[in-house]
Amino acid sequence: MISIDDGLARFLGEELDEISGIFESQLEGEHDIINQICRHVESYRGKMLRPSLVLLSALASGVEEMSASHRIIAAVVEMIHMATLVHDDVLDEADTRRGGRTVNDLHGNEMAVMLGDYLISNAFHLCSSINRPEVNLLLGSTTNTLCEGELIQLGNRQNLNIGEDTYFTIVEKKTASLIGASCRLGAALTNDDEDTASRLERFGVASGIAFQITDDLLDLVGEEDVVGKSVGRDLEKGKLTLPIIYALGDADADFHEHLVKMIQSRDLVGLRCAVNESGAIDQAMKKAASLVEQAKSELQDLPETPARNLLAVLADGILERRY
Repeated sequence: MISIDDGLARFLGEELDEISGIFESQLEGEHDIINQICRHVESYRGKMLRPSLVLLSALASGVEEMSASHRIIAAVVEMIHMATLVHDDVLDEADTRRGGRTVNDLHGNEMAVMLGDYLISNAFHLCSSINRPEVNLLLGSTTNTLCEGELIQLGNRQNLNIGEDTYFTIVEKKTASLIGASCRLGAALTNDDEDTASRLERFGVASGIAFQITDDLLDLVGEEDVVGKSVGRDLEKGKLTLPIIYALGDADADFHEHLVKMIQSRDLVGLRCAVNESGAIDQAMKKAASLVEQAKSELQDLPETPARNLLAVLADGILERRY
């Protein structure tokens, strides 16, 4: 087990506090009703994975001192992520996020949709302040990709024939692309080493896909009071995730029919048991573990530093997620 440098942990804590301040300052305005709803969505931030990846990728790329641009872009990627969560809760009709009520549950879908749009517009307004057009272009491309992933997923709701390839296309676009971009930007804002930036981006993409697999598993087998958000929403909305795709793909005719009936009747408890007994949950976890190893292999040629070590630890931690 790699130990994490105490100095690095303190440094990250201090930097994340500064980034939180940038996030809050950008959203603070003259209208109380907007400020109130923005303060509520700040509770979604959790562990601030994407800003942490910006910082750690910068450190792994050899940054000597974190710049204002690093901190601003770390706040930007978190703002984009928050927007996707607000919109996802609308699409999924979710009522719980991180143990609290979602914006759409508190204020309705119209307010939630507009808040997500407001977060996106503020993210790009803030991004423009560093005067790096290439960063705007990369994040613009990434947000396009996020939307593509969501549209493909929406177009495949209720599709019981969705394959593994389509699932991975959705996951790479909808989740992994922003994680990969966070890693690339941390490196790109540090120096012009394209090889390091590409390695870190590939690390982020592979880690992001593994992260989404575990998130989908938690939605299937997790408990809401532990996970901290609504569970069973994928089934409710007709979204087939990897364990169910594996179970359907390996099933004989009778078991396939049994699975389809449970999916169509939204029988979460029965589906959990059947998919688990089929071995598909273990199969999905093995795929996530393989992706984590793939991600860590991208770090091997980088200089061994506390930041590189922590990136590897974060990747391993994906397989231990409970929330």
